[in-house]
Amino acid sequence: MFATLSDRLTSTFRNLRTKGRLSEADIDATVREIRRALLDADVAVQVVRAFTGAVRERALSAEVSGALNPAQQIVKIVNDELVAVLGGVQRPLALAKNPPTVILLAGLQGAGKTTLAGKLALHLREKGHTPLLVAADLQRPNAVTQLQVVGERAGVPVYAPHPGAREGYEGADVAAGDPVAVARDGLATARTRQHDVLIVDTAGRLGVDAEMMQQAADIRDAVQPDEILFVVDAMIGQDAVLTAQAFADGVGFTGVVLSKLDGDARGGAALSVASVTGRPILFASTGEKLTDFEVFHPDRMASRILDMGDVMSLIEQAEKAFDAEQAEAMAGKLAGGEDFTLEDFLVQMQGLRQMGSMKKMLGMLPGMGQMREAIEGFDEREVDRIEAIVRSMTPAERRAPKIINGSRRARIARGSGTSPSDVNQLLERFTAAQKMMKQMARGGGMGLPGMGNLPGMGGKKSRGKTPPQRKVKGRSGNPAKRAQQERDGGRPAGVPSAPGSAFGLGAPAAPPAADPATLQLPPGIEKLLGR
Repeated sequence: MFATLSDRLTSTFRNLRTKGRLSEADIDATVREIRRALLDADVAVQVVRAFTGAVRERALSAEVSGALNPAQQIVKIVNDELVAVLGGVQRPLALAKNPPTVILLAGLQGAGKTTLAGKLALHLREKGHTPLLVAADLQRPNAVTQLQVVGERAGVPVYAPHPGAREGYEGADVAAGDPVAVARDGLATARTRQHDVLIVDTAGRLGVDAEMMQQAADIRDAVQPDEILFVVDAMIGQDAVLTAQAFADGVGFTGVVLSKLDGDARGGAALSVASVTGRPILFASTGEKLTDFEVFHPDRMASRILDMGDVMSLIEQAEKAFDAEQAEAMAGKLAGGEDFTLEDFLVQMQGLRQMGSMKKMLGMLPGMGQMREAIEGFDEREVDRIEAIVRSMTPAERRAPKIINGSRRARIARGSGTSPSDVNQLLERFTAAQKMMKQMARGGGMGLPGMGNLPGMGGKKSRGKTPPQRKVKGRSGNPAKRAQQERDGGRPAGVPSAPGSAFGLGAPAAPPAADPATLQLPPGIEKLLGR
């Protein structure tokens, strides 16, 4: 969603890196490009004005003029202001002191509230809570059935005493159901069954629909929620801000949840809603699966927009996917000098699959914006093909790939539905990875180009060797040099002089005191000292 904005900002900053000092004209041109990029991304006009004004004010201050690298300082200023626009710091859910914690979901029709209710319930269940879903959307056809299916997939119980509207019944069931009573009874059920979190899914409504807005207010008064989360479709653009203001005036809400953040529309709504409404963004839905749900961190999102990656989220996903005991056993195996086998490689591949989409993981790495087309063209099925090839091998072949000859490769290719060239490519890449793992296990690191023979750089010639000591010369056979050695106290050349003397000439004289006014320093240090 933020790809176009990220490319525009990255291009703007790239032009600044060639300049050692920024003039006011350079800063104005940069701010103008940032303004255009934000407006093209459908960010609210008032947010763009405040953002560019703050960036220009800080860019013209001594914060940039005194920096050793003004371009990097501009990037830092834009990053800080982006974080402020996105809400500043991440705010967790407000949990009730006396359970259950009641969370009310509200938003437009089609914003994705029902699916998000299941995602939020799964997220809380993984955190150790015992949530209960309440189907209070009795207006949309099959909304109750959808919530029941989502709850079953998430492993969370659903309280649905009324079937709601059904297709083909012309809305007859809607009149018979009272969503306020369903929400009230759901709260009583949660207390009876000792659920510590209650998530109420309500019907979608428009800000101009006074009757539906009053119904949402009645549900709010009936259950007294601890959190009212406004679900915003990140693909609707400027209208999201107007809708958020209407809901804030009619029902009120304490936090925002962004849905459909994986779309390809312009992401102005995500950059505008927190600043305009003054309410923080708590969560973001990034896909169709129940696991495509994450806590919203303003600093990490700003880092993604500026193509600086999101390594912290990547680490958190890896911690969830990989078993800590297996990772520790793998590290001990490599440290003990054992080879990295295809069986170990298969375990690593399965862990990567559990982390989710490879495209998303690659997009979290810094600087991947320059390779966006290559990442988008990556075939996710490549991981399946690799796993099929490894599983078509015998245990002996996985432990010792060197025994795989031509006939074995043909058999593996037939078993995995691939070609022998695919098997060859996998084995070549695995051999390179195996060498790298051995080098890292020895503690020599990856090494640097042209430095393989230096001590500690992992080169073969330098391993275990110490540099030879310089030999001390004896008395010279040349009469003139021998006479000079005798004048120096009979010391052969290369022997250090006695302590407290300078080349046998007695104690050294004290160096003259340096005058700070005449001391010549490098230009960069001169600038730091203000001289």
